[in-house]
Amino acid sequence: MTRIEHANIVVDEIEPTLAFLQAALPHWRVRASGRSEWYGKPRKWLHFGDDYSYITLNDDGEGAPRDLKGHAQGLAHIGFAITGLDALIKRLEKAGYTPKQPAGRAPFRRNVYYIISSGLEFEFVEYLSDIPAERNADQPQTA
Repeated sequence: MTRIEHANIVVDEIEPTLAFLQAALPHWRVRASGRSEWYGKPRKWLHFGDDYSYITLNDDGEGAPRDLKGHAQGLAHIGFAITGLDALIKRLEKAGYTPKQPAGRAPFRRNVYYIISSGLEFEFVEYLSDIPAERNADQPQTA
């Protein structure tokens, strides 16, 4: 079995990204945090996740985030498979976050994207089938 254990992200400030992730994923927690040095520059770091997966946030990022409308190399977004997409949308709305677009729907999945102040984009997908061929069918997403 292979799974993604963590994603390591550099941001200008940890707190705004952490606030979004806490609203989106209330069952996750801050697993650890501290200070380190990266090639001579001190920075804070934080692990946010559960016992199996997490996101590392590192502060003191420099430069502008990748233009998500452009074609530059780099991370486009991080996707999470979840249950209860409508509840997630309501939680995030209550916390002040608006989706990039209304939730999309294909026959066997629904998804929604959020772009937050750090310039990061997150996708949340709710699968409506347990059959891999249906879940993974390359179908156009429509609202």
